[in-house]
Amino acid sequence: MFLWAGSKATDGRSDRSSIYQKFREYDVLDKRKTMTAHRAGEDRAILLGLSMVVFSVMMYFVLGITILRSYSDSVWTDEASCTIVNSTIVGDVNCSYSCGAECRKSSRYPCLQVYVSLNSSGKVLRLLHNEETQDSNPECFYFPKCRKDYAATHVIVQNISERLRSQHTVQCFVDPTDRTDSAILTQIYGRVAVFHSLFWPTCTLIVGIIIIAMVKLTQYLSIMCERQSHIKK
Repeated sequence: MFLWAGSKATDGRSDRSSIYQKFREYDVLDKRKTMTAHRAGEDRAILLGLSMVVFSVMMYFVLGITILRSYSDSVWTDEASCTIVNSTIVGDVNCSYSCGAECRKSSRYPCLQVYVSLNSSGKVLRLLHNEETQDSNPECFYFPKCRKDYAATHVIVQNISERLRSQHTVQCFVDPTDRTDSAILTQIYGRVAVFHSLFWPTCTLIVGIIIIAMVKLTQYLSIMCERQSHIKK
């Protein structure tokens, strides 16, 4: 009887210890799974932060070459009020258009000359559409796309001339140093474009750095907590 009871008690203790051991194994597995999930999430967060930093640096490089360089090279930086003095078509300009692979044909477009007077000083300047017009043909206000149909191009230029006459007064951009005898109607890249080209990459860079810093801070705090728990044990 005693032997049977003793063996029964021993079997009960062994069953309990095996159950406790299984629970501990489950806890260890759960902790390992949790740690693995945390590490995977941290790796993804760091990858996201690094991607945002690299993307912002690339955007700085691309926008610096295009928008910022074009804005810094432009001499027409001051905005002024201009009065239309004259807007007339003075002649035709020869141009060429593509008619297929390795095929070019000649055509022409009307040359519209526009002169404005600065309301602040009364100085008369030639008005151009934008900075590219100065490089294409500084004698004409607008450089339209060369087309086969000259009549259609003439209608477009004529409508522009009539619209400028009807406005009478326009906002234009002038050279504050008076090195050029011309003004432009619109800027290709103005201050708003420059602001957005700097603002959004900067925001992306800051957010990426914050994400990386938060992940590193979380890892550091978890290591410190583990060290404290080992010290207490």
